Order: sequence, then structure tokens, then C-alpha cells
Amino acid sequence: MNLEEFKISSMGLEVYGTLAIIALFLTYIYYSKKDKKKIHSHGLKDIELFKKACEVAEDAMLILSYDHKITYANRALVSLFDLQEEFLNQAVDVYPEVKMNKKWQPLDIFLKEQLLRISAQSFSLSDIILRVKGKKEIPINLHCNTFVVNAKEDLYDYIITIKNLTDTQKTLKMLYRHKLTNLPNQNQALHDLPSFYAKTHLEENKIALLLMDFDNFSRLRSFIGYEQANEIIIKFSQYLLSIGNDMNLRVYHTYDNHFLLTASNVVSVESIKELVKEIQSKLSAFYRMDETNLHLTVSVGIALYPDSGPTRSLMDNAYKALEQAQKEGEGKIVAYLPKKEKETFDELTLHNSMQQSLDNGEFEVYYQPIVDANTEEVVAAEALIRWIHPKYGFISPDNFIHLMEKTGFIIKLGQFILEDVLKQQKRWELFKFKQITVSINVSMSEIVTGEFIENVQKQLQHHQVNPERIKFEITEGMAMLNEDETVRYFHSLKKLGVGISLDDFGTGYTSFTYLKKFPADTLKIDKSLVDYILENEEDKRIVKAMIELGHNLGMKIVVEGVESKPMVEILRSYKCDYIQGYYFSRPLPVFEFQKLLR
Repeated sequence: MNLEEFKISSMGLEVYGTLAIIALFLTYIYYSKKDKKKIHSHGLKDIELFKKACEVAEDAMLILSYDHKITYANRALVSLFDLQEEFLNQAVDVYPEVKMNKKWQPLDIFLKEQLLRISAQSFSLSDIILRVKGKKEIPINLHCNTFVVNAKEDLYDYIITIKNLTDTQKTLKMLYRHKLTNLPNQNQALHDLPSFYAKTHLEENKIALLLMDFDNFSRLRSFIGYEQANEIIIKFSQYLLSIGNDMNLRVYHTYDNHFLLTASNVVSVESIKELVKEIQSKLSAFYRMDETNLHLTVSVGIALYPDSGPTRSLMDNAYKALEQAQKEGEGKIVAYLPKKEKETFDELTLHNSMQQSLDNGEFEVYYQPIVDANTEEVVAAEALIRWIHPKYGFISPDNFIHLMEKTGFIIKLGQFILEDVLKQQKRWELFKFKQITVSINVSMSEIVTGEFIENVQKQLQHHQVNPERIKFEITEGMAMLNEDETVRYFHSLKKLGVGISLDDFGTGYTSFTYLKKFPADTLKIDKSLVDYILENEEDKRIVKAMIELGHNLGMKIVVEGVESKPMVEILRSYKCDYIQGYYFSRPLPVFEFQKLLR
């Protein structure tokens, strides 16, 4: 390779970043030593210049020969590996070890096994652990390139770049801690909540969020001073931490004088209120000034799953409860319950107009695309009902679905949706549109009438639609209300040839035993579990484990709520089958959705 060939090659490597170009340059240095006659003076000057750049680089760089001797190591690598003088053309005296999947291996063996495993000339690994001479474990990113020395004998050299992540992780840790108390802060809470919600699968009881705010703390601070007020905050945080360790609570200092507690395995609203009352009683005699107790109080807002609503709105509902507690006075405790929320619409008016709206065509089926994770091609859709009311305009399903379930009107609405979807499927078939599967949400209220399965069979036959083009979705929480009955009904539904999907997976109480019995073809992972997947390693592990679990049970995986290209890429790397979300499209009326099918 001459200098001009190198320049051409490096231009083509821009997409791989600086490290790949450095690796190529180092290779050039290595091979240039073997045939200096081919290198003109200008090339040598460029090489020396680039070698100096490598010497001051933060990343450690190493070239190992095919017989595992050091051909090149920059200063960062010498320091990282604790190399002795005169290390060139010598074997590493004690090989560093790399830990991956809980297994330690010497670096040379690790490199060879990775290359054999992926059958490639290069690979990159993130967030693995390096240990040098049995000393401190170091988090690193590692990139390895190979260059063939002798193809017949399968000999190749390694070019290795190692990024030490220790300082990066320290910096990140500071971003996730409150400066005053060193407790996890708001950033950490937002990262932890999705995995906390996932505990609903493991806990037999409820989970809860508790938001605490000191009452009139600004006034108190003006009385006792900034430092004394901070002492109260620190002491209170230490107290919360002590009871948290004893009672399996996670404590966060979100900001100023606000604290968040997450509690799992909660029996009832009353039990969590008793805990708060105990905290308040301790706080009332918490601080003494001039032999006088300062009467301290906190207002507390509580949100529980499932009492307060779905996990995706649990934090918002906790804030609503805290706001109400502060309105009621000092030291108040309020638990958010949906029935306490002010109705946006008059329920009686909505109920009385449901049948007329159905007759007048005010209900409309929208379709949200579901795409293949690899090809990003539309392969399915979810049917979603919309109500355009003559008085209220567009009414969110959140405002009428629960009312319809309560009054039983959901049964008529479900029949309308099924018939409308089947008609549309037949139109698409006749006009040679792409054939896709359409998912329809179904509630237990519809199923337990005893007529649902018979009606599905009748409608399929009437409209002459292939049953495989229809899939019924039931939410995980709804399915768990009566496990045995749900399984029985859905097995009967399955016999008709339609598909079955378990929706909002990750937000309910599903046991693995139940999941194995449930006749689902598809699991839909809930949006709340992927909201922070780009930033939070634990979320990544949870989502990846759920995808693997579904695949091991023979199911396809849909992830909903996907809103960005990086989310698509990481889910694709986890072997997710299908993706749904605003990144691809919002729910669309049928005439807009048809454009996607064309």
C-alpha cells in the first residue's frame, strides 16, 4: 500500500469514523516498516506526523502481530496495560482479560473467538469490562480490525482501539445525582421508572409512586437561613434512605425540596397512606432550634397501579394528587383515583348520544400502520375508533371508551368496528391493494356476552374475508382479570383462524405460566418501556429480554410508541419483528392510509 492508495482508502472509510482511519494509518505504518524503499520522504513525514497524533490520543491503540507480539502501542495503551520498557516485538507479559456475558477471557483468545463467531474482519463492542494484571476492572469500548498476513496459513494481525469509559461514567453519574444529598435525581427517576413499571409482572400486589413536597419551605428558609434549611433537607433524605432500605423503597431527590419514592408490592392505598403518616409523624419533631421543635410538614401525592390508571400516566397522576394535596392545606395526603378527575364531557350527554352518533356515522375507524422492522414496509395496521361529535368535536377515546364499557355500549361499538374493518378488507382485496393484517381491540365485556365468537364467525363468512387477515388484541391487564376464562374464550376464537395479540405487554401482572397458556401469536410491548431505551441500559436489557421471551414462546413481537430512527435501529438489533409508532405514521383515516398501501 502506498500513500496515495491509503488516501483513497481512508476517504471511503468516513462512515466508520476517526478510529477506523487511525487503524488504517497504523496498518500503513506497520507494513511500511517491512518495505521502506516504497515509501518516499513525504510519506515518511506524514507517517511521523500521524504517529505523534496517535501518541497524544486519549484512546488506547495497539497492533498485535499474528503471533501476538506488540508491533505498536501508543502512550494511552502503555499506561492502560502497564507495559514495561522495550515492549515492541515482545509478547504481552500478562495478558489483559475481557469480561463479556459474565465470562472472563484473555484478550488474545477473546479476539480470536469473536472473529470466528461473527466470521468477519472487524468488530466493535460497547460497554465491556477490561481487567489488567488482576487489578481494577475498567469499562471500555473496543474496536478490532484484522489484516491478512498469509491467507494460505490463515495468519492475520490485529489492530485494536480501546476507549476507557471510566471518566465518562463518572461524569454521567454526576448528572444523575442531586448535588446536595447525592440521592438519585429527576434524571435518574425518569430512567428508572420504565423498569420499575415492568415489576408489575413480578409483584402480586400494586406498585406506587409517592411525591413529597415540604410545605411553606421558602418561608421556613427565610426564618432559619440557607444552611440550616439545607441541613433539614439532608437529614430528611438520610431518614428516607434508611426506611427505604428497610422497606424496599427507592428514594429520589428530584429537585429543591421535592422527593419521590417508588414502592412495589403495595397491598392497598390505605397501607401506603399509613407509611406516609409515619413519615409525617417523624418529621413533625424532626428539627430543633433553640430548644424548640420546628413543626415541619410535607404534602404528599400518591398514584398506584392499577388503581390510578395505566403506568404510562402514573407520574402525571402523582403530580395531580400532590397539587390537590397542597390545595387542601399543610400535611395532606391525596391518592389519585380516576373518578376524582373532573370530566371534560358530560357523561350523561355522551351516553344519550352514543346510539344516535353510531346511526349518523359519527364514529370512524382510523388505521395506524405496523411496519416490518427490517424492511420498514407496511405489513399490518391497528384499527382505532374515533368519534367526531357534532357538539364536542373530536372526542378522545380516553373520554368515551371507559364510559362505553361501563354502560355496555362497547358491545355495539365493537360490532360496528368489526363489520367496518371486514368491509374495508374486502374492498382492498377487490381493488388489488396489498393484503395486510388488521388488529382490532376487544374488551372482556364483548367476549363474555357469549355471542362474540359466534358473531365473528358469522361476519367472516358473510364478508368472505380470510380469517388470517384479522387479529384481535386484548390488553394484558384486561386479560388478567379472569385468567382461565380469558384463555378459554381466546382458544375458541383461535379455532376460527384469526390471530391473537396480547397488547400493552409490560404493564400488567402476567405470569410466565399464564403467558405460556395464552394462545397469542403476537406480543405488543408497551410504549412506556421504550420511552427511555436510548438513554437507559436497564431499559435496553428489559426490552431485549421481553423480545427474546416472546420469540422463545413462538410469538412475533410488535413494539409500539416508537418515535425516532435511533429507536428503530436499536429495536432492529434486538430482532424485533414489527414496529408501530409516530416515527412512521400517526393513526390515519382510511383514504390516507390507502396511500401507504399503494
